[in-house]
Amino acid sequence: MSKYVHDINEAGLDDELVQSKEPILVDFWAPWCGPCRAMSPAVEAAAENLKGDAKVYKLNVDDNPAVSPRFNLRGIPTLILFKDGREANRLVGLSSREQIETLVPRDAPERRTFKRIGGLTG
Repeated sequence: MSKYVHDINEAGLDDELVQSKEPILVDFWAPWCGPCRAMSPAVEAAAENLKGDAKVYKLNVDDNPAVSPRFNLRGIPTLILFKDGREANRLVGLSSREQIETLVPRDAPERRTFKRIGGLTG
């Protein structure tokens, strides 16, 4: 697919959900879906900006028909963020890069750096 967005199937997603230490953002789409195709550049741009914060995948719902009922997909495009193997956030419909990026928390506690400020006590 690209450097930042990778195609995945249902079995591959199952493996990632179990093994991944970082969040997983999945774009559920289909080739006949105009909004899905229109959103593809935004997904790519978001994936580039999110590198290191989340893995980004595209899953074709036509090639993997069991995912629609499994993940309660009512329409496409649908983006689902998985964290620790579970759904953490969802975005449905044509979305911008900025909207997609807001799905992924970028200020995770393990990534924060704290600066000690002298003179303050708490």
